[in-house]
Amino acid sequence: MTTLGIPEVRERRTPTRIGKRYLVRTFGCQMNEHDSERMSGLFEVDGMVPAADVADADVVLINTCCIRENADNRLYGNLGQLKAVKDERPDLRILVGGCLAQKDRDLVMAKAPWVDVVFGTHNLHRVLTLLDHAEEWGPVTEIWEETASIDDVPSSLPSHREVPHSAWVTITIGCNNACTFCIVPTVRGKEISRRPADIVREVRALAADGVSEVTLLGQNVNSYGRDLGLEGSRRPIFADLLRRVGEVEGIRRIRFTSPHPKDIRIDVLEAMAETAAVCEQLHLPLQSGSARVLRAMQRGYTPERFLEKLRLAEATIPGLATSTDIIVGFPGETESDFQQTLDVVEEARFDGAYMFIYSPRPGTAAATMGGQIERGVASERFARLTSLQQRISLEKNVALIGSTVEVLSEGASRKDASMITARTRTNKVVHVAGIQPSGAFLHARIDRAAPSHLMGTPV
Repeated sequence: MTTLGIPEVRERRTPTRIGKRYLVRTFGCQMNEHDSERMSGLFEVDGMVPAADVADADVVLINTCCIRENADNRLYGNLGQLKAVKDERPDLRILVGGCLAQKDRDLVMAKAPWVDVVFGTHNLHRVLTLLDHAEEWGPVTEIWEETASIDDVPSSLPSHREVPHSAWVTITIGCNNACTFCIVPTVRGKEISRRPADIVREVRALAADGVSEVTLLGQNVNSYGRDLGLEGSRRPIFADLLRRVGEVEGIRRIRFTSPHPKDIRIDVLEAMAETAAVCEQLHLPLQSGSARVLRAMQRGYTPERFLEKLRLAEATIPGLATSTDIIVGFPGETESDFQQTLDVVEEARFDGAYMFIYSPRPGTAAATMGGQIERGVASERFARLTSLQQRISLEKNVALIGSTVEVLSEGASRKDASMITARTRTNKVVHVAGIQPSGAFLHARIDRAAPSHLMGTPV
Protein backbone atom coordinates (compact mmCIF):
# COMPACT_ATOMS: atom_id res chain seq x y z
CA MET A 1 0.00 0.00 0.00
CA THR A 2 1.37 3.41 -1.00
CA THR A 3 0.40 6.80 0.41
CA LEU A 4 0.78 9.77 -1.95
CA GLY A 5 1.17 13.47 -1.24
CA ILE A 6 -1.29 16.05 -2.55
CA PRO A 7 -0.07 18.24 -5.43
CA GLU A 8 -0.62 21.98 -5.41
CA VAL A 9 -2.17 22.13 -8.88
CA ARG A 10 -4.78 20.09 -10.69
CA GLU A 11 -3.77 17.91 -13.58
CA ARG A 12 -4.56 18.37 -17.27
CA ARG A 13 -4.70 15.14 -19.20
CA THR A 14 -5.78 13.51 -22.42
CA PRO A 15 -8.23 10.57 -22.24
CA THR A 16 -6.54 7.25 -21.41
CA ARG A 17 -9.49 4.92 -20.75
CA ILE A 18 -11.63 5.45 -23.84
CA GLY A 19 -14.52 2.99 -23.93
CA LYS A 20 -14.01 1.61 -20.43
CA ARG A 21 -17.01 1.61 -18.11
CA TYR A 22 -17.43 3.02 -14.62
CA LEU A 23 -20.04 2.54 -11.89
CA VAL A 24 -20.50 4.93 -8.96
CA ARG A 25 -22.42 4.02 -5.81
CA THR A 26 -23.13 6.88 -3.40
CA PHE A 27 -24.01 6.58 0.29
CA GLY A 28 -24.86 9.74 2.20
CA CYS A 29 -26.00 13.32 1.85
CA GLN A 30 -26.36 15.78 -1.02
CA MET A 31 -22.71 16.72 -0.62
CA ASN A 32 -21.74 13.11 -1.34
CA GLU A 33 -24.06 13.05 -4.35
CA HIS A 34 -22.48 16.22 -5.69
CA ASP A 35 -18.98 14.79 -5.16
CA SER A 36 -20.03 11.67 -7.08
CA GLU A 37 -21.27 13.77 -10.00
CA ARG A 38 -17.87 15.48 -10.12
CA MET A 39 -15.94 12.23 -10.10
CA SER A 40 -18.24 10.80 -12.75
CA GLY A 41 -17.41 13.89 -14.81
CA LEU A 42 -13.69 13.17 -14.40
CA PHE A 43 -14.17 9.55 -15.49
CA GLU A 44 -15.92 10.77 -18.63
CA VAL A 45 -13.17 13.31 -19.33
CA ASP A 46 -10.87 10.28 -19.29
CA GLY A 47 -12.98 8.61 -21.99
CA MET A 48 -15.07 6.32 -19.81
CA VAL A 49 -18.82 5.73 -20.07
CA PRO A 50 -21.36 4.73 -17.38
CA ALA A 51 -21.87 1.03 -16.69
CA ALA A 52 -25.27 -0.54 -16.16
CA ASP A 53 -24.14 -2.72 -13.25
CA VAL A 54 -21.08 -4.27 -11.60
CA ALA A 55 -20.87 -7.06 -14.16
CA ASP A 56 -20.50 -4.42 -16.88
CA ALA A 57 -17.99 -2.20 -15.04
CA ASP A 58 -14.22 -1.83 -15.34
CA VAL A 59 -14.05 0.64 -12.46
CA VAL A 60 -16.34 0.70 -9.39
CA LEU A 61 -16.28 3.70 -7.06
CA ILE A 62 -18.05 3.68 -3.69
CA ASN A 63 -18.45 7.19 -2.28
CA THR A 64 -19.01 6.79 1.43
CA CYS A 65 -20.74 8.52 4.33
CA CYS A 66 -19.96 8.06 8.03
CA ILE A 67 -22.85 9.93 9.65
CA ARG A 68 -24.80 6.80 10.58
CA GLU A 69 -23.86 3.23 11.40
CA ASN A 70 -25.71 1.65 8.48
CA ALA A 71 -23.34 3.47 6.10
CA ASP A 72 -20.47 1.35 7.47
CA ASN A 73 -22.53 -1.79 7.01
CA ARG A 74 -23.46 -0.85 3.45
CA LEU A 75 -19.84 -0.17 2.53
CA TYR A 76 -18.43 -3.43 3.84
CA GLY A 77 -21.40 -5.38 2.51
CA ASN A 78 -20.78 -3.96 -0.95
CA LEU A 79 -17.04 -4.58 -0.70
CA GLY A 80 -17.71 -8.17 0.32
CA GLN A 81 -19.81 -8.70 -2.80
CA LEU A 82 -17.17 -7.04 -4.96
CA LYS A 83 -14.47 -9.40 -3.73
CA ALA A 84 -16.03 -12.30 -5.60
CA VAL A 85 -16.18 -10.20 -8.77
CA LYS A 86 -12.56 -9.11 -8.29
CA ASP A 87 -11.46 -12.74 -7.86
CA GLU A 88 -13.01 -13.55 -11.24
CA ARG A 89 -11.84 -10.32 -12.92
CA PRO A 90 -8.55 -9.14 -11.37
CA ASP A 91 -8.49 -6.15 -13.74
CA LEU A 92 -11.57 -4.68 -12.05
CA ARG A 93 -10.56 -1.54 -10.15
CA ILE A 94 -12.32 -0.82 -6.85
CA LEU A 95 -12.13 2.68 -5.36
CA VAL A 96 -13.44 3.90 -1.98
CA GLY A 97 -13.75 7.64 -1.34
CA GLY A 98 -15.65 10.07 0.84
CA CYS A 99 -16.16 10.62 4.55
CA LEU A 100 -15.78 7.05 5.81
CA ALA A 101 -12.64 6.63 3.72
CA GLN A 102 -11.30 9.86 5.21
CA LYS A 103 -11.96 8.60 8.74
CA ASP A 104 -11.06 4.90 8.38
CA ARG A 105 -8.42 4.68 5.65
CA ASP A 106 -6.36 1.95 7.33
CA LEU A 107 -9.41 0.02 8.48
CA VAL A 108 -10.85 -0.08 4.95
CA MET A 109 -7.59 -1.47 3.56
CA ALA A 110 -7.29 -3.97 6.45
CA LYS A 111 -10.86 -5.29 6.08
CA ALA A 112 -10.87 -5.20 2.27
CA PRO A 113 -7.33 -5.56 0.90
CA TRP A 114 -8.75 -6.17 -2.59
CA VAL A 115 -9.59 -2.44 -2.78
CA ASP A 116 -7.27 -0.58 -5.18
CA VAL A 117 -7.68 3.05 -4.06
CA VAL A 118 -8.80 4.73 -0.83
CA PHE A 119 -9.00 8.54 -0.84
CA GLY A 120 -10.52 11.28 1.29
CA THR A 121 -12.97 14.13 1.07
CA HIS A 122 -10.57 16.71 -0.38
CA ASN A 123 -8.83 14.37 -2.83
CA LEU A 124 -11.63 13.67 -5.29
CA HIS A 125 -9.97 15.84 -7.95
CA ARG A 126 -7.09 13.31 -7.84
CA VAL A 127 -9.19 10.24 -8.60
CA LEU A 128 -7.69 9.65 -12.08
CA THR A 129 -4.09 10.02 -10.91
CA LEU A 130 -4.77 7.63 -8.03
CA LEU A 131 -6.33 5.15 -10.44
CA ASP A 132 -3.29 5.44 -12.72
CA HIS A 133 -1.00 4.76 -9.76
CA ALA A 134 -2.99 1.71 -8.65
CA GLU A 135 -2.84 0.19 -12.13
CA GLU A 136 0.92 0.80 -12.36
CA TRP A 137 2.12 0.15 -8.81
CA GLY A 138 -0.69 -1.49 -6.79
CA PRO A 139 -3.09 -0.36 -4.03
CA VAL A 140 -2.80 3.28 -2.97
CA THR A 141 -4.26 5.58 -0.32
CA GLU A 142 -4.31 9.36 -0.18
CA ILE A 143 -6.10 11.15 2.63
CA TRP A 144 -6.30 14.88 3.26
CA GLU A 145 -4.66 15.67 6.58
CA GLU A 146 -3.86 19.37 6.38
CA THR A 147 -6.06 22.46 6.27
CA ALA A 148 -8.09 22.51 3.07
CA SER A 149 -8.10 25.46 0.69
CA ILE A 150 -10.73 27.02 -1.51
CA ASP A 151 -9.25 25.04 -4.40
CA ASP A 152 -10.51 21.84 -2.76
CA VAL A 153 -14.14 22.82 -3.45
CA PRO A 154 -15.29 20.29 -6.06
CA SER A 155 -17.47 22.63 -8.14
CA SER A 156 -14.49 23.62 -10.29
CA LEU A 157 -14.45 20.09 -11.74
CA PRO A 158 -16.45 18.67 -14.67
CA SER A 159 -19.72 17.05 -13.74
CA HIS A 160 -22.01 14.27 -14.90
CA ARG A 161 -25.47 15.35 -13.67
CA GLU A 162 -28.07 12.64 -13.22
CA VAL A 163 -30.86 15.21 -13.73
CA PRO A 164 -30.12 17.64 -16.61
CA HIS A 165 -32.41 20.43 -15.37
CA SER A 166 -31.23 20.42 -11.76
CA ALA A 167 -27.77 20.90 -10.24
CA TRP A 168 -25.93 21.08 -6.92
CA VAL A 169 -23.70 24.09 -6.29
CA THR A 170 -21.25 23.93 -3.40
CA ILE A 171 -20.90 27.25 -1.57
CA THR A 172 -18.91 26.07 1.47
CA ILE A 173 -16.98 23.01 2.58
CA GLY A 174 -16.36 21.90 6.14
CA CYS A 175 -18.03 22.96 9.37
CA ASN A 176 -17.06 25.05 12.40
CA ASN A 177 -19.75 23.70 14.72
CA ALA A 178 -19.11 21.07 17.37
CA CYS A 179 -22.29 19.00 17.60
CA THR A 180 -21.40 16.06 19.81
CA PHE A 181 -23.10 13.48 17.56
CA CYS A 182 -21.49 14.63 14.29
CA ILE A 183 -18.23 13.52 12.66
CA VAL A 184 -18.42 16.00 9.75
CA PRO A 185 -15.91 18.57 11.11
CA THR A 186 -13.39 15.76 11.52
CA VAL A 187 -13.76 14.35 8.01
CA ARG A 188 -14.46 17.55 6.04
CA GLY A 189 -12.42 20.07 8.04
CA LYS A 190 -12.99 23.68 8.98
CA GLU A 191 -15.49 25.80 7.10
CA ILE A 192 -14.30 27.49 3.92
CA SER A 193 -16.49 29.68 1.70
CA ARG A 194 -16.20 30.01 -2.04
CA ARG A 195 -15.94 33.49 -3.51
CA PRO A 196 -19.36 34.87 -4.54
CA ALA A 197 -18.23 35.69 -8.08
CA ASP A 198 -17.09 32.08 -8.59
CA ILE A 199 -20.45 30.75 -7.41
CA VAL A 200 -22.44 33.13 -9.63
CA ARG A 201 -20.18 32.30 -12.58
CA GLU A 202 -20.87 28.59 -12.07
CA VAL A 203 -24.63 29.15 -11.82
CA ARG A 204 -24.58 31.18 -15.05
CA ALA A 205 -22.76 28.35 -16.80
CA LEU A 206 -25.32 25.87 -15.49
CA ALA A 207 -28.19 28.05 -16.70
CA ALA A 208 -26.57 28.26 -20.14
CA ASP A 209 -26.46 24.44 -20.10
CA GLY A 210 -30.22 24.21 -19.53
CA VAL A 211 -30.34 24.02 -15.72
CA SER A 212 -33.38 25.77 -14.22
CA GLU A 213 -33.07 24.63 -10.59
CA VAL A 214 -30.01 24.86 -8.34
CA THR A 215 -29.49 23.74 -4.75
CA LEU A 216 -26.81 25.60 -2.80
CA LEU A 217 -24.84 23.20 -0.59
CA GLY A 218 -23.01 23.67 2.68
CA GLN A 219 -22.86 22.04 6.09
CA ASN A 220 -24.14 25.36 7.49
CA VAL A 221 -25.13 27.71 4.70
CA ASN A 222 -26.09 30.49 7.14
CA SER A 223 -22.46 31.06 8.07
CA TYR A 224 -21.43 31.48 4.44
CA GLY A 225 -18.95 34.31 3.89
CA ARG A 226 -17.69 34.73 7.44
CA ASP A 227 -14.18 33.79 6.35
CA LEU A 228 -14.17 36.04 3.26
CA GLY A 229 -13.85 39.46 4.90
CA LEU A 230 -11.27 41.81 3.38
CA GLU A 231 -9.78 44.63 5.39
CA GLY A 232 -11.98 47.71 5.10
CA SER A 233 -14.80 45.90 3.27
CA ARG A 234 -18.05 44.27 4.32
CA ARG A 235 -18.06 40.51 4.23
CA PRO A 236 -20.48 38.89 1.78
CA ILE A 237 -23.24 37.02 3.59
CA PHE A 238 -25.70 34.31 2.63
CA ALA A 239 -28.54 36.79 2.06
CA ASP A 240 -26.36 38.62 -0.48
CA LEU A 241 -25.58 35.36 -2.25
CA LEU A 242 -29.25 34.37 -2.51
CA ARG A 243 -30.06 37.67 -4.18
CA ARG A 244 -27.13 37.45 -6.61
CA VAL A 245 -27.94 33.88 -7.65
CA GLY A 246 -31.59 34.92 -7.99
CA GLU A 247 -30.56 37.45 -10.66
CA VAL A 248 -29.15 34.77 -12.98
CA GLU A 249 -31.35 34.54 -16.05
CA GLY A 250 -32.82 31.08 -16.60
CA ILE A 251 -32.70 29.95 -12.95
CA ARG A 252 -36.31 29.60 -11.84
CA ARG A 253 -35.84 27.70 -8.59
CA ILE A 254 -33.22 28.09 -5.88
CA ARG A 255 -33.02 25.78 -2.87
CA PHE A 256 -30.40 25.43 -0.17
CA THR A 257 -29.36 22.99 2.51
CA SER A 258 -28.76 23.03 5.35
CA PRO A 259 -29.08 26.05 7.61
CA HIS A 260 -28.35 25.88 11.35
CA PRO A 261 -31.17 27.17 13.59
CA LYS A 262 -28.79 29.17 15.79
CA ASP A 263 -27.61 31.15 12.75
CA ILE A 264 -30.95 31.91 11.09
CA ARG A 265 -31.31 35.68 10.73
CA ILE A 266 -34.05 37.96 9.45
CA ASP A 267 -31.84 39.12 6.55
CA VAL A 268 -31.84 35.62 5.06
CA LEU A 269 -35.59 35.24 5.53
CA GLU A 270 -36.19 38.60 3.86
CA ALA A 271 -33.92 37.62 0.97
CA MET A 272 -35.93 34.41 0.55
CA ALA A 273 -39.19 36.35 0.49
CA GLU A 274 -37.93 39.04 -1.88
CA THR A 275 -36.05 36.85 -4.39
CA ALA A 276 -38.57 35.32 -6.78
CA ALA A 277 -36.48 32.28 -7.67
CA VAL A 278 -35.88 31.21 -4.05
CA CYS A 279 -38.36 28.47 -3.21
CA GLU A 280 -40.78 28.76 -0.28
CA GLN A 281 -39.11 25.88 1.50
CA LEU A 282 -36.97 25.80 4.64
CA HIS A 283 -35.21 22.76 6.08
CA LEU A 284 -34.41 23.60 9.70
CA PRO A 285 -32.91 20.72 11.74
CA LEU A 286 -34.44 20.51 15.22
CA GLN A 287 -32.65 17.30 16.35
CA SER A 288 -34.46 17.26 19.73
CA GLY A 289 -37.27 19.09 21.51
CA SER A 290 -35.59 18.78 24.91
CA ALA A 291 -33.48 21.71 26.13
CA ARG A 292 -31.38 19.30 28.18
CA VAL A 293 -30.66 17.04 25.21
CA LEU A 294 -29.93 20.03 22.95
CA ARG A 295 -27.31 21.20 25.47
CA ALA A 296 -25.75 17.72 25.45
CA MET A 297 -25.74 17.88 21.65
CA GLN A 298 -24.11 21.37 21.77
CA ARG A 299 -26.65 22.75 19.35
CA GLY A 300 -26.63 26.33 20.61
CA TYR A 301 -30.39 26.95 20.89
CA THR A 302 -33.38 26.03 23.05
CA PRO A 303 -36.69 24.57 21.84
CA GLU A 304 -38.32 27.94 22.53
CA ARG A 305 -35.73 29.80 20.49
CA PHE A 306 -36.11 27.27 17.66
CA LEU A 307 -39.87 27.79 17.55
CA GLU A 308 -39.43 31.59 17.61
CA LYS A 309 -37.22 31.41 14.52
CA LEU A 310 -39.59 28.99 12.80
CA ARG A 311 -42.55 31.31 13.39
CA LEU A 312 -40.50 34.30 12.19
CA ALA A 313 -39.72 32.42 8.97
CA GLU A 314 -43.39 31.53 8.43
CA ALA A 315 -44.44 35.15 9.06
CA THR A 316 -41.82 36.51 6.65
CA ILE A 317 -42.21 34.05 3.76
CA PRO A 318 -45.80 33.52 2.53
CA GLY A 319 -46.69 29.90 1.78
CA LEU A 320 -43.55 28.51 3.45
CA ALA A 321 -43.22 24.74 3.85
CA THR A 322 -40.84 23.43 6.50
CA SER A 323 -38.97 20.21 7.16
CA THR A 324 -36.54 19.08 9.82
CA ASP A 325 -34.14 16.44 11.14
CA ILE A 326 -34.76 14.65 14.44
CA ILE A 327 -32.57 12.19 16.34
CA VAL A 328 -34.33 9.69 18.63
CA GLY A 329 -32.51 7.95 21.47
CA PHE A 330 -29.59 10.33 22.00
CA PRO A 331 -27.53 9.27 25.04
CA GLY A 332 -29.32 10.15 28.25
CA GLU A 333 -32.66 10.87 26.57
CA THR A 334 -35.45 10.15 29.07
CA GLU A 335 -39.10 9.51 28.35
CA SER A 336 -39.76 13.08 29.47
CA ASP A 337 -37.13 14.40 27.02
CA PHE A 338 -38.73 12.43 24.22
CA GLN A 339 -42.20 13.68 25.13
CA GLN A 340 -40.86 17.22 24.83
CA THR A 341 -39.73 16.36 21.29
CA LEU A 342 -43.23 15.16 20.46
CA ASP A 343 -44.64 18.38 21.91
CA VAL A 344 -42.35 20.57 19.78
CA VAL A 345 -43.16 18.57 16.63
CA GLU A 346 -46.87 18.95 17.36
CA GLU A 347 -46.46 22.70 17.77
CA ALA A 348 -44.07 23.19 14.82
CA ARG A 349 -46.21 21.21 12.38
CA PHE A 350 -43.45 20.47 9.91
CA ASP A 351 -44.50 19.43 6.40
CA GLY A 352 -41.98 16.59 6.61
CA ALA A 353 -39.15 15.25 8.73
CA TYR A 354 -36.08 13.07 8.38
CA MET A 355 -36.05 10.98 11.53
CA PHE A 356 -33.21 8.77 12.75
CA ILE A 357 -32.40 6.48 15.63
CA TYR A 358 -29.13 7.60 17.20
CA SER A 359 -26.12 5.43 16.48
CA PRO A 360 -22.75 6.15 18.13
CA ARG A 361 -20.05 7.24 15.72
CA PRO A 362 -16.47 6.58 16.86
CA GLY A 363 -14.57 9.83 17.13
CA THR A 364 -17.54 11.89 18.35
CA ALA A 365 -18.09 13.08 21.92
CA ALA A 366 -21.53 11.46 22.12
CA ALA A 367 -20.10 8.00 21.45
CA THR A 368 -18.43 7.97 24.88
CA MET A 369 -21.33 9.49 26.81
CA GLY A 370 -23.11 7.49 29.48
CA GLY A 371 -26.77 6.63 29.23
CA GLN A 372 -26.72 4.98 25.81
CA ILE A 373 -30.33 4.09 25.01
CA GLU A 374 -31.35 0.48 24.43
CA ARG A 375 -32.26 -0.20 20.82
CA GLY A 376 -35.73 -1.47 21.69
CA VAL A 377 -36.56 1.68 23.64
CA ALA A 378 -35.28 3.92 20.84
CA SER A 379 -37.23 1.94 18.23
CA GLU A 380 -40.47 2.27 20.17
CA ARG A 381 -39.97 6.03 20.49
CA PHE A 382 -39.10 6.28 16.81
CA ALA A 383 -42.38 4.56 15.90
CA ARG A 384 -44.37 7.06 17.96
CA LEU A 385 -42.56 10.02 16.41
CA THR A 386 -43.06 8.62 12.91
CA SER A 387 -46.78 8.15 13.53
CA LEU A 388 -47.13 11.73 14.75
CA GLN A 389 -45.24 13.25 11.83
CA GLN A 390 -47.15 11.19 9.28
CA ARG A 391 -50.43 12.48 10.71
CA ILE A 392 -49.23 16.07 10.52
CA SER A 393 -47.82 15.60 7.00
CA LEU A 394 -51.12 14.14 5.84
CA GLU A 395 -53.10 17.01 7.36
CA LYS A 396 -50.84 19.56 5.67
CA ASN A 397 -51.16 17.78 2.31
CA VAL A 398 -54.93 17.30 2.54
CA ALA A 399 -55.24 21.08 2.97
CA LEU A 400 -53.82 21.44 -0.56
CA ILE A 401 -56.57 19.41 -2.27
CA GLY A 402 -58.36 21.59 -4.80
CA SER A 403 -55.49 24.06 -5.16
CA THR A 404 -53.43 24.58 -8.30
CA VAL A 405 -49.64 24.54 -7.98
CA GLU A 406 -46.63 24.93 -10.24
CA VAL A 407 -44.65 21.70 -10.55
CA LEU A 408 -41.37 20.76 -12.20
CA SER A 409 -41.35 17.39 -13.96
CA GLU A 410 -38.73 14.83 -13.00
CA GLY A 411 -39.85 12.46 -15.76
CA ALA A 412 -41.96 9.32 -15.86
CA SER A 413 -43.06 7.82 -12.56
CA ARG A 414 -41.18 4.66 -11.61
CA LYS A 415 -44.44 2.96 -10.64
CA ASP A 416 -46.77 4.14 -13.40
CA ALA A 417 -45.47 5.04 -16.87
CA SER A 418 -48.69 6.94 -17.61
CA MET A 419 -47.80 9.54 -15.00
CA ILE A 420 -44.90 11.83 -14.18
CA THR A 421 -43.28 12.52 -10.84
CA ALA A 422 -42.89 16.25 -10.19
CA ARG A 423 -42.12 18.66 -7.35
CA THR A 424 -43.73 21.83 -6.15
CA ARG A 425 -41.73 24.90 -5.18
CA THR A 426 -42.25 23.76 -1.60
CA ASN A 427 -40.53 20.46 -2.49
CA LYS A 428 -43.60 18.27 -2.24
CA VAL A 429 -43.74 15.27 -4.55
CA VAL A 430 -46.72 15.30 -6.93
CA HIS A 431 -47.64 12.42 -9.25
CA VAL A 432 -49.39 13.98 -12.24
CA ALA A 433 -51.37 12.20 -14.95
CA GLY A 434 -49.93 12.40 -18.46
CA ILE A 435 -46.46 12.54 -19.94
CA GLN A 436 -44.14 15.55 -19.71
CA PRO A 437 -40.38 15.61 -20.29
CA SER A 438 -38.01 15.94 -17.37
CA GLY A 439 -37.40 19.63 -16.69
CA ALA A 440 -40.81 20.81 -17.93
CA PHE A 441 -42.78 23.30 -15.83
CA LEU A 442 -46.55 22.91 -15.66
CA HIS A 443 -49.48 23.57 -13.36
CA ALA A 444 -51.43 20.81 -11.66
CA ARG A 445 -54.63 20.68 -9.65
CA ILE A 446 -54.21 18.63 -6.47
CA ASP A 447 -56.83 15.88 -6.31
CA ARG A 448 -55.61 13.50 -3.59
CA ALA A 449 -53.11 13.46 -0.76
CA ALA A 450 -50.97 11.02 1.20
CA PRO A 451 -48.39 11.75 3.92
CA SER A 452 -45.46 11.54 1.51
CA HIS A 453 -46.93 12.74 -1.80
CA LEU A 454 -49.79 14.35 -3.68
CA MET A 455 -51.78 13.28 -6.76
CA GLY A 456 -52.65 15.83 -9.41
CA THR A 457 -54.15 16.57 -12.82
CA PRO A 458 -52.57 18.93 -15.38
CA VAL A 459 -54.37 22.24 -15.75
